[in-house]
Amino acid sequence: MEMEAEMERGAQSKQNLISENNGGLGCCGWILVIISAFFSILIFPISVFISIKIVKEYERAVIFRLGRITDRKAKGPGIFFIIPCTDSFVKVDLRTISFDIPPQEILTKDSVTISVDGVVYFRVSDPVASVANVSNADYSTRLLAQTTLRNVLGTKNLAEVLSDRESISHSMQATLDEATDSWGIKVERVEIKDVKLPQQLQRAMAAEAEATREARAKVISAEGEMNASRALKEASLVIAESPSGLQLRYLQTLSTIAAEKNSTIIFPLPIDIINHFIKK
Repeated sequence: MEMEAEMERGAQSKQNLISENNGGLGCCGWILVIISAFFSILIFPISVFISIKIVKEYERAVIFRLGRITDRKAKGPGIFFIIPCTDSFVKVDLRTISFDIPPQEILTKDSVTISVDGVVYFRVSDPVASVANVSNADYSTRLLAQTTLRNVLGTKNLAEVLSDRESISHSMQATLDEATDSWGIKVERVEIKDVKLPQQLQRAMAAEAEATREARAKVISAEGEMNASRALKEASLVIAESPSGLQLRYLQTLSTIAAEKNSTIIFPLPIDIINHFIKK
């Protein structure tokens, strides 16, 4: 409800600023316009070079007649005419403009100081509003982007800032687009470029990650040893049930050793025989 009310207030303020131009030029204004047009006709070969103006495909012209906007719709692209002495115009570029947000020192929700920068892409969607409702739409959008970045990231934890950049970018875009709508600005995209952490915090996070990896490796190693011991136990039980299986395993081991062209062959001896010689 609050967002809808703010949007309605912004639309009303935009409408009021532009609707003030519908009062007309007045009697004196029309007299000046007629006189200017009359002299333009008298010096037509010269005035034609002053009256004819050209704007490019990506530009629009907002015409002021005696300080008032002549029409809610901007002129262009192509050729248009103005009346000398009474008319003036402002060119507005409709192409997408990008700018970098300078690194901002931000205190996150969990009291960690970080430095964050970003990039914003925007364009003029309403040339008349961008001229009539704000003195410098480009500069105002840049300042608003900096404050919006600090406000949005101030409500996030460090883990959210590092892992959820896309959501933060969408939130910033929606906030900027809503705030600049009355200026005739359309924010197309916002991206978080880099998040810089303090050196002490980087070392602490690296130590924590290394400890986590070591603990995980120990757990995996313990599980591997447990599985190996369990397999050896099962093998010993099988061999105990069939003593001839041990002899076959011994012959298979000799065959493996011989295949590697080794000059040393190990003969296993029963412990009972060794104990007999030791007692003697």
